[in-house]
Amino acid sequence: MAAQTALPPGMGPSVLVRGAGVSGLTAAVTLAERGARVHVHESGPRVGSGASWKAGGMLAPWCEAESATTEVTEQSLSSLGWWDAHVPGVVRNGTLVLAPARDVGEIARFGRRTSHFTTIGEDEIAALEPDLADRFSRALFFAGEGHVDPRRALAALADRLVRLGGRISFNVPVDTPADGYDWVVSCTGIAAREQMADMRGVRGEMLLLRCPDIGLRRPVRMLHPRIPIYIVPRADHVYMVGATMIESENAGPMTLRSMVEMLGAVYALHPAFGEAEILETGTGLRPSYPDNMPAVRREGRHIHINGMYRHGFLLSPVRAAEAADIVFGA
Repeated sequence: MAAQTALPPGMGPSVLVRGAGVSGLTAAVTLAERGARVHVHESGPRVGSGASWKAGGMLAPWCEAESATTEVTEQSLSSLGWWDAHVPGVVRNGTLVLAPARDVGEIARFGRRTSHFTTIGEDEIAALEPDLADRFSRALFFAGEGHVDPRRALAALADRLVRLGGRISFNVPVDTPADGYDWVVSCTGIAAREQMADMRGVRGEMLLLRCPDIGLRRPVRMLHPRIPIYIVPRADHVYMVGATMIESENAGPMTLRSMVEMLGAVYALHPAFGEAEILETGTGLRPSYPDNMPAVRREGRHIHINGMYRHGFLLSPVRAAEAADIVFGA
């Protein structure tokens, strides 16, 4: 993303940003950096009260090409640098893609749809992840990718916004009037479904596990024809386990079948996960447009950033820059 000239503090337009998830906070910080006077309204009690709280935080533009268009990869390449520059704790040591022995053909299929990886064998797998030694014969290693802890990243963005002179108010209803602002930027996710006729919800499911006996260093994608999952390391031997997006608008709790399948896939990665503590389970609906591509839409002085699907952390910086260009007339 090209650098933009910022106005002096307090001299830019006043902007109300609705939503303190990843797209809302990214937009708020981007606007404030360019000189806007930003006030964020969040309907929940904290940052990331919606889908962002359950995100994996993977910065994986090339892996995403397995199921996304080339446009997603091309537009998200600058995101790793943006997160590096804005929040602490970005880890850039790649992504490992594995499959159980019976499903090893899935690795070749994944490779045909992606790029910027190296095919590695047992010795290289063991060197990257010693705890996975002798468990897998082949993998794909995407060395240029990274990840971030979403909850810590959102808190860091909120702090940065405040340091830039912005404000955040919590427990504010979505329909609170926006009188007195020059612009409104709505980043309310699935809550905007009634206003966005072509939006649908796509179900996501996640677990947080603590397993002191495992020390993974990078995200691992475990391929399986029925329930592919990803495991993302957090601090203190905590792991976020997520299922790929499920075409369902059911926002209810996780089913027993889903729980068993996800835990079974993690156990297949390493039996030590059998002793893991289950810290948290979560489900939610990701906002998605028909082409699964996040979009910026304008209605007069009202800008909508939505449809993030599974690309919130990858594409929020790009969409935030688009919204800022509209506000500042670039």
